[in-house]
Amino acid sequence: MADLATSPPSNSFLNSDSLLSEEKYYPLKVLVCDQCWLAQIGEFKKHSEIFNENYAYFSSYSTSWLKHCEAFVNSITKRLKLNEGSLVIEIASNDGYLLQYFTKKGIQCLGIEPTASTAAEARKKNIETVEAFFTTDLSQSLNSEGRLADLVIGNNVLAHVPDINDFVGGLANTLKPAGTITMEFPHLFNLLHQVQFDTIYHEHFSYLSLLTTNSIFTKHGLKIYDVEEIETHGGSLRIYASHAENNNYTVSTNVKELIEREINYGLNKITIYESFQPKIEIIKNDFLNFLKEKNAKKVVAYGAAAKGNTLLNYCGIKGDLIKFVVDASPYKIGKFLPGSHIPINSEEAIREYRPDYIIILPWNLKSEIMHQLNYVREWGCKFVIAIPKLTIY
Repeated sequence: MADLATSPPSNSFLNSDSLLSEEKYYPLKVLVCDQCWLAQIGEFKKHSEIFNENYAYFSSYSTSWLKHCEAFVNSITKRLKLNEGSLVIEIASNDGYLLQYFTKKGIQCLGIEPTASTAAEARKKNIETVEAFFTTDLSQSLNSEGRLADLVIGNNVLAHVPDINDFVGGLANTLKPAGTITMEFPHLFNLLHQVQFDTIYHEHFSYLSLLTTNSIFTKHGLKIYDVEEIETHGGSLRIYASHAENNNYTVSTNVKELIEREINYGLNKITIYESFQPKIEIIKNDFLNFLKEKNAKKVVAYGAAAKGNTLLNYCGIKGDLIKFVVDASPYKIGKFLPGSHIPINSEEAIREYRPDYIIILPWNLKSEIMHQLNYVREWGCKFVIAIPKLTIY
């Protein structure tokens, strides 16, 4: 489906000392099973090494993401009639970005998060957090303690687990008989249709359609009874699932219609996957040509995001073409991007440098970022995104 050569893990940011050390690169290739249509990369670097104590992604530094999560909490609380006697378990709960809104409602919460840095931040918000990877073994342990959930949440984690069958089996173990699971994940349809190849990186083991996800959930005694298409991360799905024998929920027409649309698009045929790589190469060439043409101009980037690192490393871009990247997270400022070694600065660097162009690497947040940096228009600075096609604003 996609061959992005080799790359260091996208969230393995470097400090000044590590710039002098050898940096490990791993193959970044997506393969597709022509039986179940699951698209995956190999586990070249163990997920326990990627999601470690130095993990630098904190979910609370995007205002639009926080608004999305607060709106979801309000909606699902009403939909499931959650109250003080309910238990919500979030897998990959990060820094408590979402569970904080449940705790404000007095609803019991438990976060499961393997990275020590983000788990520590969650505890500062008084969110109980189990510092571990979610597995079938962990789910059985919670089950034996009687800690079954009315709602199990997983935002942008289903694609991050190397053993997706073990993970989904664990979901079934953790859910009350009448409970609901919600999962959000980037939609494979959008990845292919909008050539979002920069969402391919070593943290993302799987690239999921509803067609494939439904098969996996069915295998583990779960039924996806509803689905929503949402705008986050360039177009994601939010699925709602229950135990298969739970008769409180019937499968909605949304599920049937979306699976039919995926099939009509060709997600169950190899042709659509074979046509992806040439589209990637067009974007690469257009982006490189733009940067080389503007080499005499001041060019910087905004957002030290994983997707940006995939783009930069696949295109072979270094500091000679992009002077620096700016990020809002204090956990990234002062470090360097993996592979490209471009320095990460605070936003003040934009005011001081007064660039001619700002490349928005997390293009899914372009509206938020362009609003935040609107003052750069004062000196004629323009915004640029590379995906799905090179666009100058």
